Amino acid sequence: MEEEIKKMIEDGLPLVDAESEFLFGELDSLGIAEIMMMLGDKYGVQLDYSDVTPKNFKSIKTLATMVRTKLS
Repeated sequence: MEEEIKKMIEDGLPLVDAESEFLFGELDSLGIAEIMMMLGDKYGVQLDYSDVTPKNFKSIKTLATMVRTKLS
């Protein structure tokens, strides 16, 4: 799942460093909204703005953990 998310970010937001140690710091509100839409569409999960935290958007790994939690 991490590789799929990384590829989605690299393709959808090419100016964002998907391998950043603090991905949240790389994103503006539009980038966050774009990631939320991409993850929702790809994995069929409902994400809302309460999910937008520095902890969830820290890295590709934490994004994948958030999606896995929503899928459970």
